[in-house]
Amino acid sequence: MSSDLRCAVLDDYQDVALGLADWSRVRTTSFRKHFTNTDDLVAAIQDCDIVVAMRERTPFPAEVFDRLPHLRLLVTTGMANAAIDLEAARAHGVTVCGTGGGWTSTVELTWALILGLARHLVPEATALRTGGPWQHTLGTDLHGRTLGLLGLGRIGSQVAAVGRAFGMDVLAWSQNLTRQRAEEHGARLAPSLDAVLAGSDVVSVHLVLGDRTRGLVGAPELALMKPTAYLVNTSRAAIVDQSALASALREGRIAGAGLDVFDEEPLPAGHEFRTLPNVLATPHLGYVSELNYATFFRDAVDDIGAFLDGSPIRVLT
Repeated sequence: MSSDLRCAVLDDYQDVALGLADWSRVRTTSFRKHFTNTDDLVAAIQDCDIVVAMRERTPFPAEVFDRLPHLRLLVTTGMANAAIDLEAARAHGVTVCGTGGGWTSTVELTWALILGLARHLVPEATALRTGGPWQHTLGTDLHGRTLGLLGLGRIGSQVAAVGRAFGMDVLAWSQNLTRQRAEEHGARLAPSLDAVLAGSDVVSVHLVLGDRTRGLVGAPELALMKPTAYLVNTSRAAIVDQSALASALREGRIAGAGLDVFDEEPLPAGHEFRTLPNVLATPHLGYVSELNYATFFRDAVDDIGAFLDGSPIRVLT
């Protein structure tokens, strides 16, 4: 039976949360609309004891905790969320828990972007649908080309495996990457970031955002890339200087970019990443898949049940 506790599920863009898990222990409301300002967010959830946040779509700084006196449990999908002020949560007596989640969906989307760029799938498909020219672009072959990976962790290593299957030479770099680990994943260790950027036909970003990686790829680094090269980012937007990237794309200094992450999300309506012809952009779909969402919301319900039973699980603070 449902308790008297109120639960809000935020940013349920696809309106699927309530159908993917059993929320019967709490009175749950799902919000499909993204709250763009704090006042609207607080007005919507001020009476809630429990909130489930989808990834980093809605920030929870100290100001928000100050205005939510009833909040007792905040569940974030995934086991890390840079948009939640954990110290403020602790100070306000709010338990923060995470969930499981997969990462293979991001690998798959990375390759969707690479292939879409290389073979000009969107303009060719659009031309076919609208009566445009039949075959008006020339695709880029991936076989024999160099795939440069910034990061060779669990996602980057799987992107590397697909690259090898396509017959690509894989070059990898990160601050702590060793030659042994690179070779274990069929990659060559690049001597530097500059070497990856200068020597690759496709550069794909798979680093964790932190002090050492924020703004790692700026205007000087982008200038090292071949004019025929593509940059793909399914990690975090802030790793690549967005203004510098837009300039490089606008001026044709790189061939194109596949982007799934942005400094501001949802991406503002007038943003040029929506309209630049050499950009293939998706609305942060890397983790948006059926199996991943099922894990997110079922684990969120488990977190709520464990909290109500007095034994919280997957506690972040």
